[in-house]
Amino acid sequence: MSDRTFWENKLGHQHFIGHAIIDGQPYIAADKQVFSVVNPATDRILAEVTACQSEDVDAAVKSARKAFNAGTWSGLAPQDRKTVLLRLSQLILEHREELALLDSVSMGKPVNDALNIDVPGAAHVIAWYAESIDKIYDEIAPTRKGVLATITREALGVIAAIVPWNFPLDIAAWKLGPALAAGNSVVLKPSENAPFSALRLAELALEAGMPAGVLNVVTGLGTETGAALGLHDDIDAITFTGSTAVGKAFMQYSAQSNLKQVWLECGGKSANIIFSDCQDLDLAAEKAAFGICFNQGEVCSANSRLLVERPIYPRFIDKLIQKLNQWRPTHPLDPEARMGAMVSAAHKQKVMGFIQEARNAGAAILTGGSDLEIEGIASYIQPTLIGDLQEDMPAWKDEIFGPVLAVRVFDDEAEAIELANNHIYALAASIWTDDLNRSHRVARLLNAGTVSVNTVDALDVTVPFGGNKQSGFGRDLSLHAFDKFTKLKTTWIELS
Repeated sequence: MSDRTFWENKLGHQHFIGHAIIDGQPYIAADKQVFSVVNPATDRILAEVTACQSEDVDAAVKSARKAFNAGTWSGLAPQDRKTVLLRLSQLILEHREELALLDSVSMGKPVNDALNIDVPGAAHVIAWYAESIDKIYDEIAPTRKGVLATITREALGVIAAIVPWNFPLDIAAWKLGPALAAGNSVVLKPSENAPFSALRLAELALEAGMPAGVLNVVTGLGTETGAALGLHDDIDAITFTGSTAVGKAFMQYSAQSNLKQVWLECGGKSANIIFSDCQDLDLAAEKAAFGICFNQGEVCSANSRLLVERPIYPRFIDKLIQKLNQWRPTHPLDPEARMGAMVSAAHKQKVMGFIQEARNAGAAILTGGSDLEIEGIASYIQPTLIGDLQEDMPAWKDEIFGPVLAVRVFDDEAEAIELANNHIYALAASIWTDDLNRSHRVARLLNAGTVSVNTVDALDVTVPFGGNKQSGFGRDLSLHAFDKFTKLKTTWIELS
């Protein structure tokens, strides 16, 4: 394992890209506006990055459309696209230390998590979709004699992908893998908090042999660059991961422009239900702590609502507090860090506001509840457990996006299901039980895109990820993701 000195030395020599990438070339916004990207662990500016406006977005879309119409990518044989994407996957792994550092210093996650989880995960997703390209077949309909009716799947055209700051490289790969494999051109907008790995990924794609214009990256603020993408009349689909409020804005943009498809993966407030028949409470407590502390709790599917059956409540809470206390934040470049810095001072204050509001409303802070200063920078929050909550309290009903876990007790299965489902979000849920019948029964009754049994936040490229209600619709990952980036065509032929 590389020590902190290793990472500090790499940071001292790291180049941070400050331009967009359009038509395979570095691109500076026409009006020369920039925004600052700050390292939350040091409060130092990493780089000034070009802030694309509507005219710059238009240039990126025109480049993507030109490439799509020319067939430099969309017209390639599937095997040829596969070769390029497999090479891109290899390049991601070859540059894994650089990509891990770029994500860690821009959004605060432990560098070892980025190195050992995020970057290999992104490479795997790209490779998996590359291998899927030549394994998806079209259809022939069962028509009457003398008719041939084919159902073919075609690329949509130009896709705009807007990705968040919490997993900058990973979620970009989730969008790019199936979109590019299907033959689309993509305009990718990373978060203004963490744009660097997306920009480096675009450079690696060019190195892998992807034609210019097939993958463009526009940098800028959501209210400017993101809105320009949402309102553009020559984008065929938007795929977005982020807050529900912004997801709703993209649906409005679609209605105001060309009625482009909009695929949303938005907020979450996932329930984690611990039944008294669960024998391994130590594991359940360990996973409950992981489910709210991993990535500083900045995870849309974080298990942020905990429901514990009354007979085991005191014993389980004692175990959970012990596990939570093992997740004390540390400087992100410390290889031993389990939790790093919050993404920004503003976000840290927002999370602390939820804790203070709960305290003021009479809720019990069972552990944590404070921010921390490390090396003079107060960008860290203790893992926090809040009890004695009512359903109308913000700490229970709102997405906090930090290491803050809200807990309530329940008396029977029906009450647990009602509490879990009584929410505007329906992204994920977890169940802990040793009763096989109960696991099937409760999973069927929970409204969630993913239900994990005796674990939390189960995830793999082979299964779809996404939610219901105000968590959005459409699915990332798995073969089902191709549905977002392709259209079906019926060709009906009357044979003589």
